[in-house]
Amino acid sequence: MTSPTDVPPEPSPSAPPDPRRWWALGALVAAMLVLGFDSTILNVALPTMTAQLDAGTGQQQWIADSYTVVFAALMLPAGLLGDRFGRRRMLLCGLGVFLAGSLLGTLVDSAQLLVAARAVMGIGAALIMPLAMSVLPSLFGPDERSTAVGAISAASALGLPLGPLVGGWLLDHFWWGSIFLVNVPLALIGAAACVFLLPETRDAAAPEVDALSAGLTVTGLGALVFGIIEGPARGWGDPLVLTALAASVALITGLVLRGRGQARPMLDLGLLRGRGFLWNTVAAALGTLVLSGLMFILPPYLQAVLGRDAFGTGLRMLPMMAGLMIAAKGSGALAARIGPRPVVTGGLLVLACAAFLGSTTDVHDGYGTTALWLSVAGVGFGFAMVPAMDAALGALPRDRAGSGSGLLMTVRQFGGALGVALLGSLLAGAYGDRIDTAGLPARAADAAGDSVVAAHLIADRVGAPQLAASADRAYLHGMGLILLVCGSAALVAAMLTATFLPNPRAERAGGRGCRRRPGRQPASGDDTGTDTAVATGTPDARQ
Repeated sequence: MTSPTDVPPEPSPSAPPDPRRWWALGALVAAMLVLGFDSTILNVALPTMTAQLDAGTGQQQWIADSYTVVFAALMLPAGLLGDRFGRRRMLLCGLGVFLAGSLLGTLVDSAQLLVAARAVMGIGAALIMPLAMSVLPSLFGPDERSTAVGAISAASALGLPLGPLVGGWLLDHFWWGSIFLVNVPLALIGAAACVFLLPETRDAAAPEVDALSAGLTVTGLGALVFGIIEGPARGWGDPLVLTALAASVALITGLVLRGRGQARPMLDLGLLRGRGFLWNTVAAALGTLVLSGLMFILPPYLQAVLGRDAFGTGLRMLPMMAGLMIAAKGSGALAARIGPRPVVTGGLLVLACAAFLGSTTDVHDGYGTTALWLSVAGVGFGFAMVPAMDAALGALPRDRAGSGSGLLMTVRQFGGALGVALLGSLLAGAYGDRIDTAGLPARAADAAGDSVVAAHLIADRVGAPQLAASADRAYLHGMGLILLVCGSAALVAAMLTATFLPNPRAERAGGRGCRRRPGRQPASGDDTGTDTAVATGTPDARQ
């Protein structure tokens, strides 16, 4: 095991800033670009994979969610590993595992093996995301951190439009496995940047990673998402579904109970006692749920219903990405001027309006209507996410940067997994109930009722335009329901943040100041004045 003396101690709040911090930020941007690129290239490829791998809606959900569930479940132990053994070291390990999973994805020839390859990529992503975020409080003070968070968010956002464009071009010219091969040079560039530019940081007092807690986390979250995905197909009363849901409750409860007897639990719910961290995390999770739902439903709509190829689908997703990047660039400065609460709340309201507008999309509407609400959705997500992430990181004590950012990113990514699972299940049920497959052989009817892409392929093969028209109407019905749910989730998140999220500027203007108990200091970057022990990082906060 590496000795804590091998790495210089992390700077105190009064220490001069690290002169390498902006170069280090470049390394983190390169690492995050890999994840942002991969997250959308798969969405564009799913319809093509559906046709070539004969994958139904449930298998499509698992292709997306095997990555996300593993990603979310392993971020908590990944954060602690970085705290204990070095964040740069674990970040490099994550890039290596992600590269190996990408290579595996290029070689598989079945939906089941693709799910396994995506799970390996999720392990790598779990090491990359929280450790990239946890380095920021150690390198940047409160006055620079929003810029750093904005750069990280912009890197992820830049990967989003590049994914569909590059993925669409590859799918039009090569086999679908090429979308994973393109991750290889990106991962290598990110690893080289981390080796030469990123300083090593760790928490010398970090505890050992609890293998039992890690196992409870992975199996508990996995069982929950499995039950949600399989529920509509098997029936919610199916013994396997009920067993999975019951097991998830038991496992997650066991994780919480085990953590109560530990000084530094893997699932450190004590961090959620701070209002700033809690409600910014809630806003980030619900915002990610909405965006994940949108990214899941859009490619089949653009490719099957509107009849665009993979590259054309990528081009038509650019309005959302453009809105997101513009908002990500300006939201930090706006939050510094008027406070994070109105910016986060306003962004969520804009996101809700975009989803409600999208729910009115009709089968006869052209792309212009879709481009409008997509661009509005991107703006709303950008204005909500960057200030929420920045404020949540700022509320963390310095010695909990890894585990705290791991908890933040776990909740956020689990929100994305639930978005794909719940909304995908809702889409499957609504679509299957509405499509008319009368007159088709049983096998063809089952395939058409499971996927709008398959329905169009069958309609072209048998010369049944009425089947394609019925599939389009059924898919638009399901898409409208999903967008209504997304809009409602964003609206609820806006109401919660408007009510509970601290707003330091308004509180200072109101003369309330910062009430602290004697002997306590606020966490680095936490301007909320909270007097909870957990937000301070003092020893008694761990009791």
